[in-house]
Parts: sequence; C-alpha cells; structure tokens
Amino acid sequence: MAASSRAAAAAPTTVVDIHTHMYPPQYIKMLEARDTIPLVRHFPQSPSAPRLVLLESEIPALQKALHHDDDDAAAAKPPGRPLTSHFVSLDQKMHFMDTHRIDISVISLANPWLDFVDAAQSGDVARSVNAEFDDMCRRHHGRLFFFGTLPLTAPLDTIRGATTVAVARMYLAGVFDRVPRLRMLLAHSGGTLPFLAGRIESCLVHDAQLVRDGKVSPRRRTVWDVLREHVYLDAVIYSDVGLKAAIHASGGADRLMFGTDHPFFPPVTADEQGAWESVTLNADAVARAVGEGSDDAAAIMGLNAVRVLNLKV
Repeated sequence: MAASSRAAAAAPTTVVDIHTHMYPPQYIKMLEARDTIPLVRHFPQSPSAPRLVLLESEIPALQKALHHDDDDAAAAKPPGRPLTSHFVSLDQKMHFMDTHRIDISVISLANPWLDFVDAAQSGDVARSVNAEFDDMCRRHHGRLFFFGTLPLTAPLDTIRGATTVAVARMYLAGVFDRVPRLRMLLAHSGGTLPFLAGRIESCLVHDAQLVRDGKVSPRRRTVWDVLREHVYLDAVIYSDVGLKAAIHASGGADRLMFGTDHPFFPPVTADEQGAWESVTLNADAVARAVGEGSDDAAAIMGLNAVRVLNLKV
C-alpha cells in the first residue's frame, strides 16, 4: 500500500509526525558565511541545490570541487548533503504532509544543530531559529508545531554520541534523581537502549566500585524504571521487530510516537514529490506491531503526541 494511504489506514484519527526537520533561512545564511566545517557551498557541478558539508574527512573533496581552474574540478564529485527544497521550503513541507496524509508535524532543526556555534553567540542564534520556526507555525496554525532549539554548547563527541551511551551517562550522573520531572523523547526508538537496558543494569549491579560507593542500593530506581517513567520514544525504526522491542521495553504503546525523519531517506528512483517508501516502512511497522486500525495504532500514529505534547488541535 502506498505511504499516503497506509498512514491514513493505520491511524483513522489524527496522524502526527513528531520527527521531521527543516533548516530556517537565517540558519542557512549563517552556514553559507562560514569558512570552516560545517558550512554550505554552491557547486557548479551540482547546480540544483547547495550542499551542506559536515565532516572533516570531506575537506579534500571540498577543496578539489572548489578549485574551478583545476581541470579535474568540473568532474569532481561535490561533497556533502544536497539541501533540496525538502530541507528549506515550507511549501514543500506542507506538500509532503498532504501527500502522506499527515495532519500535524512537530518540526525541529537537523544536524549540525548549534554544536559549532560559539557559546557567546549560541543564545542569539537559538532565538533566531526559534523565531523563524514560530513564524512558520503561525502561518499554518494547528498543523505545524516545533521543538525549541536550545543553545547547548557541548563537545561534538558528547552530543553526537549514541543515544544509549548518553542516557547511561545521565543515569550514572544521577540526573533522573535530581530532576524527577524530567521527560525525554528519544529518537529512533531509543537507539539500542531497549535492547541493552538489561545489560546496562547487569553491569551496574556487578560493578564492585559502584556497589562500594552505595550507588546500586536495593531502593534505587533501575534503568528500566527510568526507561518507563522518564522516556518516550519515537517510532522511526522502520521495522516491527524493533518497534515491538521498544514498546515492550518502555512499558507500553502509550510511550511511542510516529515520525518520518523527513527529509532524510528520500526515494532513490521514484519522484520525491510523491509517496516516500521510508514513510511506508514506519507506518507499516506500527500496523504490524500492534495491529492495523487498533487503539494502540491510533495512539502511536498521533494520539500519544497530542496528549504528551499537549497539542491544541
């Protein structure tokens, strides 16, 4: 079944996409003005869209592609990710939603976020991003919401580390004890966390130093407690096998929320203006995991997001 019909069939009520990205105009201009990674550049070899260059390993290809006097420059493959209209156009976002019968999208900034921004400037940049997202949402009131961008200046290896490692570090640091009302929405169904929570718990109770320090007392909250009380998961996992594990580990279907990860994973051979297979995979996974047309399917596809995020629809 096509993605547009599958999403509607899987959720007869409201379909909410809580994992969908955009780059606002001023953010793109900031990246265009940069001379170091990350940056945005226009290449004559790729005239249809500018490209976002993120990796240090891409610098040699970047330098080669920009050397227009070099005989090999015209044939050089430009580095980076093409910033198609799906990344930057609000009209394109709405078209994508309409094509896949998505009622509401909660947009957020995509990588590299604000990791590269100097701490002295990150607050102003965050306010700019949020102001532009707010304007987009005002123009499509009731259909668009956004997750605020925070000026978290941190080492790249910390922010980009595995979700599982990040949550484990927060647990060991006592974050969930000090902030008992903290609630988190983890991308990609929590990464490996649903599969490794038991192993992490075993490592804790068998760590002699932690036992001596009194950090694994019988009264402590376990990793499983944190997963089921502090954590919500998106359903961007493309398989019912992983989704079932996420549902079981988090304590129930009421902890999962549908997402597309648009505009990542576009069609390779099909028209990008049509249905995307990546959306089909995620919607199909929900239907297979909890039953097409079931109450749990309706919850994951939209009602959970409406409830948890207090969306006014």
